[in-house]
Amino acid sequence: MFYVSVKSSSLKTIALIAAVAVFATIGGVYAVRKSKSAPVSKMNGIVYKAGTAEERLSFLSQFGWDVSEEPAEVKEVVIPEEFDDVYNQYNAIQKQQKLDLEKYKGARVKCWSYYVRNYPGYENSEGVIRANLLVLDGVVIGGDISSTELSGFMHTFDFPQERSTVSNTSETAA
Repeated sequence: MFYVSVKSSSLKTIALIAAVAVFATIGGVYAVRKSKSAPVSKMNGIVYKAGTAEERLSFLSQFGWDVSEEPAEVKEVVIPEEFDDVYNQYNAIQKQQKLDLEKYKGARVKCWSYYVRNYPGYENSEGVIRANLLVLDGVVIGGDISSTELSGFMHTFDFPQERSTVSNTSETAA
């Protein structure tokens, strides 16, 4: 048999070192996971901050949108872990505007919807066009401009130059 003798003060030191190592590992894993999913608040000259009503309205105004001051709807959305065809098509819209929902799979986000008042061709059609913002940790991570009409459309945040440039993507509504 093999015996080892250790002083109790050495045991305490080893236990302390082990505890520090465990906490450091847990902290490192948490930091990596947090940084992987942390949204960016400014990119390509666009400010994506959306923690307050003022910031959300300011975000939309960067694209030229005039929207209702009060949201038409606020709801919680869970971005699915696995994307089906609908979410893949919706994410294609996000990628056009340099966003990507893939890194937020499984996340709970808030969806803020505002009525758009200045969409070309719909200026007098209250409630037909919506700006939808997907917000995580006070930052826009996705969204769209869409029509609530049966044969509606959905596109990026960019302000259309002409009504004819908008593609009909009612099948891709997420």
